[in-house]
Amino acid sequence: MGTDLHELLRSLRVWDPAVTELPPFDPATAPGEPLPLFTRWFAEAVAAGQTEPHTPALATADAEGLPDVRIVMLHGADAAGWSFATHADSRKGRHLAARPYAALSFYWPVLGRQVRVRGPVAVAPAEEAQADLHARSTGALAAALTGRQSTELGSPDELARASEAAWERAGREPEAPVPSWTLYRLQPDEVEFFQGDARRRHVRLAYRRSEQEGGGWRTRLLWP
Repeated sequence: MGTDLHELLRSLRVWDPAVTELPPFDPATAPGEPLPLFTRWFAEAVAAGQTEPHTPALATADAEGLPDVRIVMLHGADAAGWSFATHADSRKGRHLAARPYAALSFYWPVLGRQVRVRGPVAVAPAEEAQADLHARSTGALAAALTGRQSTELGSPDELARASEAAWERAGREPEAPVPSWTLYRLQPDEVEFFQGDARRRHVRLAYRRSEQEGGGWRTRLLWP
């Protein structure tokens, strides 16, 4: 394989028929709320063999409005919102403290699908964050105990020492508290479902929450 970036880009294609199925999507059959459709699409992505379908991109902005994006893990999605977690003093934690609004983007190329979620972000109670953390793996707890996310690292050896100590404590104290660990819930104002089409007649169904108090959802189609 060559190393010329532009040649590589021109050689690539999306939605290779050998590995991708583009199922039909009739927006007229979509439910009145986005969560049931998201749940169905997520289950279909898992069934289709999509790797790590639960790792969306999370976009935030800092106090000056400059954007940032990274991959996170989805911890849940229900009536309270789409959930993810991090340290409150991490970069994304600081962003959310300054501007509690974010967007998630899921991409499942095995089915040619995207889901985009955008809205305000709320902090879950601390006890829920700790319960969520302790329900995960020993490695997840060790990583949380290591802490200092997004701060400058002096050397790889410094990380190795801190990580080793964290792993030892996680094994010894599986309920060890991590006060900075925070569970966030994105409460969507907008959710968009994108279904790719081989003839580029992509289907884009957008849900938007009514601005009226206690209002439901309205839908509209978007040009691809």
